[in-house]
Amino acid sequence: MTVHEFRLPDLGEGLTESEIVEWHVAVGDRVALNQTIADVETAKAIVQLPSPFAGVVAALLVEPGMTVQVGAPIVSIEVAADAALASAPESEPEPSEAPAPRTAAPTEAAPATVDEPEVAAEAAPAAERQSVLVGYGPALESGSRPKRKRRTLPERPADRPPGGGGPAAGRRPAPLRGAATATPPVRKLAHDVGVDLSEVDGTGDGGQVTRADVTRFAEQGRAAASGPATGTDAGTGIDAAAATSAGSSSADGRPAEVRRPIKGVRKATAEAMVRSAFAAPHVTEFLAVDVTAASELVTRLKARGQSASMLALVAKALCIAVGRNPSLNSRWDDATNEIVELRDVALGIAVATPRGLLVPSIPDAGSKTVPQLADAIRELAETAREGRTPPSALSGGTITITNIGVFGVDAGTPIINPGEAAILAMGAVRRRPWEFEGGIALREVMTLSLSFDHRLVDGEQGSRFLTDIGGVLRDPASVLALV
Repeated sequence: MTVHEFRLPDLGEGLTESEIVEWHVAVGDRVALNQTIADVETAKAIVQLPSPFAGVVAALLVEPGMTVQVGAPIVSIEVAADAALASAPESEPEPSEAPAPRTAAPTEAAPATVDEPEVAAEAAPAAERQSVLVGYGPALESGSRPKRKRRTLPERPADRPPGGGGPAAGRRPAPLRGAATATPPVRKLAHDVGVDLSEVDGTGDGGQVTRADVTRFAEQGRAAASGPATGTDAGTGIDAAAATSAGSSSADGRPAEVRRPIKGVRKATAEAMVRSAFAAPHVTEFLAVDVTAASELVTRLKARGQSASMLALVAKALCIAVGRNPSLNSRWDDATNEIVELRDVALGIAVATPRGLLVPSIPDAGSKTVPQLADAIRELAETAREGRTPPSALSGGTITITNIGVFGVDAGTPIINPGEAAILAMGAVRRRPWEFEGGIALREVMTLSLSFDHRLVDGEQGSRFLTDIGGVLRDPASVLALV
């Protein structure tokens, strides 16, 4: 037998570190090639990490909750000697020399039990046991998958050292050993706050455990305890339930302060926003638009059984306006000292998720109809909130829309997504007295806020772009005059 160390690969987009959320295997387990062995959280998504070897797990080198640098060993796997000789290169490359692996796409949430092969690895062909990185090498053919038996995940050790992302002192670890189903972000939240999912009654579809279920269960546990927990917790940086209480408490038992580690999506978002704010000179312009006709169009499309939304209509208006104002769909290339105008619109949609703000994009959005855009936006948002967005979908955007109106906000000054020229914020649609056909009438009005990079876009270009969008929303029939 030969012991191979599996080093954490770059899971996409040049990320330098990832957090081990949960192991799906234990020491002594036999694993097959490409079998999921762990959930890993990057700064953008939670992905499932497949095994690059077929063999027996010799050691788990990283505790759940720990952040690991790309290239660091995370698990040791014993591989049969014949398979090792058949597949191993003459000299094993350093992590920096290894080819960049393809991103492992996140999948639907798995139950807290995992499948374990019942047959020996030696029964598999040598090609299926060769040493490969994530996403490379042969996949098991249909009909050749070994029989599996159910295995319960072991409990996390209770003596995990501080700073390793473990639970706070006095807080029991989350074994995650039951059959409860939950999405990866919910399972991570349960892991962070020390909740055993098997003890939580799920209120979601099919009994699925939701974030609210975990938060409520955790609050009930704290209420039953003698006092609030202290120390450092590996929280998500999003929910108070995942944060650490510190300092003195008031008469009602609430902590004087709450601390959240800056990590994951929150850390990535903060770094990107600071970089954008200081690298790109922002200019923000505002335009109030009578969108009564646009609202009526959305209603008519829905009455015909077609997908439609105001966000989809704004997206279509933006794509049309880009055709007349290409500077808004460009990027600044420092390396070549050039402005690069892009032909196709990869439209980013800002989505608020339990893990923080994500901006997945719709490729070639300009070629899509309003119903197609509505479908794409809905699917994109659902995937992001479930933690299934692949890192590849979170890059390559050329211009972004953020819908702050869903929160009842009228206008704002959005920060441009790094690498893009502009971002459009759409505010809430409100019934207001408005000048209409020479009189005053109650009309549906929305404020658009456009921030753009003044290196790429002049004030005149930004203004024309914004008024073109407003013109489409004010009178959708005006599209015929704009294209």
